[in-house]
Amino acid sequence: MQLADVAPASTEVLRIQGLRKVFGAGEQQVVALDGIDFSLKPGELMALLGPSGSGKTTLLLCISMILEPSAGAITVNGIESYRDGWTRGLDARRFRRQNVGFIFQGHNLVPFLTVLDNVALPMVLTGLGQRQARARAAELLCYLEVDHRARVLPATLSGGEQQRVAIARALANDPKLILADEPTASLDSERGFKVIGLLKKIARERGAAVITVTHDERMIEGFDTIRRMKDGRFAPSPIAP
Repeated sequence: MQLADVAPASTEVLRIQGLRKVFGAGEQQVVALDGIDFSLKPGELMALLGPSGSGKTTLLLCISMILEPSAGAITVNGIESYRDGWTRGLDARRFRRQNVGFIFQGHNLVPFLTVLDNVALPMVLTGLGQRQARARAAELLCYLEVDHRARVLPATLSGGEQQRVAIARALANDPKLILADEPTASLDSERGFKVIGLLKKIARERGAAVITVTHDERMIEGFDTIRRMKDGRFAPSPIAP
């Protein structure tokens, strides 16, 4: 499939159609995603619930072009990245940096870079000059109220501070889609609620669609859509927020 020169205008940030992911073959075959369909608009918050192994993280990895699906279609920010195969000519790393912000459970901050440089790094990788990248990073750290820690190394941060820095890094290139995989798992309840509050703020103020994977149902108050996954499938209808 050829990548269009100009992405079509779309009121949707994300559209998933018939998405499947199968690991292995024969008796060893495991269906991780089994016909997932949904879409998200700018500013929309979606929570994914379900036990370990239900397909939640696999779904995020497929959307972000880290893991290749087996079938279906994925469209992000008007660009079709996958339809029964990756879109020909689409640079996965560049596409991910420009369109998707990924917040990992384990933060994944670079230990030998300062907080400021951790946030600036994604912008430098897309070609922005060091001075501009660091200025933008400083703005994001201020937005997330952790700018007073800009000059220190990640190891000196608390768990909540590390997650705020990880969120700032995910916002570095102003993506329209934010994927958060268990962002509160390593935090106590108070810090967890603060992180979820930040994701809500990002969605509303920056017009980003947000998908948050969580095991903690206390964290999903105020989300627009709540879906429960089991054995690679969504429950028949969304849970009422």
